Amino acid sequence: MRSFWGLMRAYWFSDRWVEAWTLTLVIALFTALSSKAGVWFAEASGELVNSIAFYHDAANTTPLASLLNNAGMLVLLVVLKDAGFTGIRTFVSATLHRKWRGWLDSRFNEALLDTNHTHFHAQHGSSGTAAPDNIDQRVQESIKDMTGGAIGLAMGVMAVATSLYFVGRKLLESSAEVKGLEFLGSYGSAVLAFLAVAIYVPLNTWIAVKLGRLLERLNVRMQQFEGSYRGELTTFLRRSFHVAASQGENVQKTMHDRLYVDIDRTWAQLNIVNTGYRSFELVYNFIGARIVAYGPGLVPYIHNRFDLKGYITGSEMVNSLINQCSWFIHVMPSIAALRANSQRVTELANAIENVQRPQEFYSLTGCSDFRYDRQNPVFGLTIQKLELAHQGEDAAPFLSAANLRFRRGEWTFLKGESGCGKTSLIKAINGLWPYGRGTIVFPEGIDSFYAAQEVKLQQVSLKQLVCLPGSERDHTDTQVASALHRAGLGDFIEHMADESREGMSWDQVLSGGQKQKLVVARIVLQQPGLLFLDEATGALDPEGKIAFHQAIKDNCPDVTVISIMHEAVPPRSLSGAEFYHSIVTIADGIATKKPLAPSLPVELTTILAHPRPVEERWLRFPRRMRQK
Repeated sequence: MRSFWGLMRAYWFSDRWVEAWTLTLVIALFTALSSKAGVWFAEASGELVNSIAFYHDAANTTPLASLLNNAGMLVLLVVLKDAGFTGIRTFVSATLHRKWRGWLDSRFNEALLDTNHTHFHAQHGSSGTAAPDNIDQRVQESIKDMTGGAIGLAMGVMAVATSLYFVGRKLLESSAEVKGLEFLGSYGSAVLAFLAVAIYVPLNTWIAVKLGRLLERLNVRMQQFEGSYRGELTTFLRRSFHVAASQGENVQKTMHDRLYVDIDRTWAQLNIVNTGYRSFELVYNFIGARIVAYGPGLVPYIHNRFDLKGYITGSEMVNSLINQCSWFIHVMPSIAALRANSQRVTELANAIENVQRPQEFYSLTGCSDFRYDRQNPVFGLTIQKLELAHQGEDAAPFLSAANLRFRRGEWTFLKGESGCGKTSLIKAINGLWPYGRGTIVFPEGIDSFYAAQEVKLQQVSLKQLVCLPGSERDHTDTQVASALHRAGLGDFIEHMADESREGMSWDQVLSGGQKQKLVVARIVLQQPGLLFLDEATGALDPEGKIAFHQAIKDNCPDVTVISIMHEAVPPRSLSGAEFYHSIVTIADGIATKKPLAPSLPVELTTILAHPRPVEERWLRFPRRMRQK
């Protein structure tokens, strides 16, 4: 699906090919019937005009009955064609649209959300290629509009083919000799009709193509600007509290206004081109229906080769042929939109394909030479000759770790100034940092869990949120309830099956601290062997941080923990016992590991880890120290 035609045919050659081809053949059948009904309509129009023209003819003994019968037949054919054949075709094509879009959506959903973390890597551009903007818009709107537009255009092609057959055949059958073109015999009028269509339609199609290319460029720009504006609105609503707290409404408003200016300017240009195209199309339709369609049969009619009925019937069939062959002109705006949408979808497909081998992808824009391996769990996690860098072939490493080993059940505290690379180190261990080199060896058969500072919750049930990254079917209600209770969220147990509470999603219901307690519930339930805490207790008070660590210590006895916190010293239990066994210090771009050996008295490090009011802290010192 990395090219336009590959994208167009993928569904028809997938595991759903029976469904796709069945719906397509039904559409083709009713398109053919609609085209045949167009011939019947032209004949009925000729009969009606003939009955009007000879209404007062003495030979016409039943003029009113003939007029009403022909009018009734014409109305019946309109109902049969538009409400019957065309209506059924519209329903089937809408069904095909729904099925095709659903299939494509599922393919992109699977591709983006695979174990390779493609959704993450696809948002990084490579050398000479920008990352696809507004992926959400491409998956949602572009796929929908592309599939709908493609089906409409395909039906237009079918209509042209069937009309050329049915209408062309009827024109040949009813053709007459034309004065001056006697060498064509009885096919003279038919040749004139075909010649008029062959000259008029392609010439105007060329004009339509020129305008269509301009429409395509404007459509692409419009989608980009609309996607950026919608993306910013979505982000703003998620950080609404922060905007309010910082009184940043004026800055946010300025940002929205700036983004909308691009939409408005492009929209104005689109309106001008669309208006021009619409005017061109109206003039084209009038000349085609009233001059080109009626011109070829006029010569044989003047020379008495046709009667009025034959002239009207032939002209209506030429008009029908022009209309059907002009589908390219009528749908040029749709073609422009289709090309714009397909371009955005194929760009996304290419971006997905390019990052299937992340290290090869990142090697295009910098050094990316990480090696991940497995070893006996007894040896824990090992990091060897690790260097982290930013994008660029000549980028110097900002963090180096020659040899770090984390034993099974060991708790390690990462310490360093802001921006020194603590989070980057954890990302690199988990395969989420793009540039650098080194070897990371994981304990075999051990599951890992990465808990970040900011917790964003999907709109699913509370039980599913606790069961992540697994499915809610993997654990019983009792197991999940127990995990919630141990994490300090027992009040929500009765709402485990709910996706919302009082009309709000769980992301809105739970506070920052409660979300981090939810992470504890996940850890307790999942029982990982390797746990990464990236400021995962940032929203908790000192007592909450102790409870967070204690819950993990009590319920995951053999877990290896690597943790980042802002505290000067790691927290201790209420009894004063250390949670952490070692510390990794990052200074001057070098990461070194050593056992945690506090240089301050136990009483003082305990107070630093768990701050309390001044009076209470002072009373915790032994009497002899207070006297000093």
